[in-house]
Amino acid sequence: EDLDAGLGDIRRVLRPSGALVVLEFSSPRAFPIKQVYDWYSRRVLPRIGGLLSPDQGAYEYLPNSVAAFPDGTDFLRRMRSAGFADLEWTPLTFGIASLYKGRMRD
Repeated sequence: EDLDAGLGDIRRVLRPSGALVVLEFSSPRAFPIKQVYDWYSRRVLPRIGGLLSPDQGAYEYLPNSVAAFPDGTDFLRRMRSAGFADLEWTPLTFGIASLYKGRMRD
């Protein structure tokens, strides 16, 4: 639940030349992808999840979790604060997911 503490723990256990790679859902920013994705993730995904899984709450939680996660440059800033360098951010699938990379700072 504490992202900054989690990043600090990851840095603590990585070897000196280690790298961190994070693949995370994110919120698209471009019109109309953002509007379509927001509608889909809040209206359609929980219903499909409820049909396929006994835990529909997990699929209702997902869009809120994605919206609360600091994405893009905000997450890179947190990685930098935790001691990572050589940071990269690559939006994937129209921004629905993001790939973050960082290396241990010397």
